[in-house]
Amino acid sequence: MAVDNRISGPDQLYSVLMAVYVKERPEYFRLAIQSMLDQTVAPRDFVIVCDGPLTRELDDVIAEFADTYPEMFRVIRMDQNRGLGNALNAGLESCRYDLVARMDSDDISLPYRCECQLEMFRKDPQLALCSGDIAEFASDPDDIEGIRHVPKTHGEILKYARRRNPVNHMAVMYRRSAVKDAGGYIEVKLAEDYYLWVRMLQKGYRAANADRVLVKARAGDGLYARRGGLGYVRSVCRLQGLFLETRFITYPEYVRNCVERVLGGLLPSWIRKWLYRKYLRRKADL
Repeated sequence: MAVDNRISGPDQLYSVLMAVYVKERPEYFRLAIQSMLDQTVAPRDFVIVCDGPLTRELDDVIAEFADTYPEMFRVIRMDQNRGLGNALNAGLESCRYDLVARMDSDDISLPYRCECQLEMFRKDPQLALCSGDIAEFASDPDDIEGIRHVPKTHGEILKYARRRNPVNHMAVMYRRSAVKDAGGYIEVKLAEDYYLWVRMLQKGYRAANADRVLVKARAGDGLYARRGGLGYVRSVCRLQGLFLETRFITYPEYVRNCVERVLGGLLPSWIRKWLYRKYLRRKADL
């Protein structure tokens, strides 16, 4: 588990923030952590938030890395599962550096991910938020099923955000100060990240996305199942209502967005998966 130590200056110091909960698979968790340690510009600070009690196997993974890198890893344990947004808010308080690379506990960051994002922040001192494209796979990380592309420039992101999430959360790096200034994560089922980006944009913070794949993301059938059902429909329509209340979107945009999400959310999961693959993802080689 060698860490690349090619850190040359304070503009390349960043924290990694990851939350994990009891249902995660330890082999995925270990791989996700290792992918961040293997970055071409390696982290010096790694915060893991345990969102409620974990299994012994997950705790063993944490102990393995914490024992090997005691100066880097810090573990925050919550007494019960409080949801991703609350877990990340707790973790942000412990991050040592203003630049924070978010990482999911089951995905795989490509080795150049953080170096690419750090360079974007270096070139644009006003930048507060950036991610990049993600390559989705079901079980084999080398068998890519589709690419989720996101808009690249601030203007494109601002426009796209009025219809869909313009940032891939599992590939994001942001300024902790800007996130906190926007109010941090606020729990909206499956959309706490989207709500945060919009509030940051409304406060005038600049955003950009790298024009390359930064993360390989797991996207099995469970992903499409979670994006359906009455609970999901209520949540996403509530989010659109919040956007309308703050005048981020117009009433016609609110109606369009809600109709799209209601229709998509009530479809059978297999049809929803087909639609995502056909219209919202693209086949591509890395």
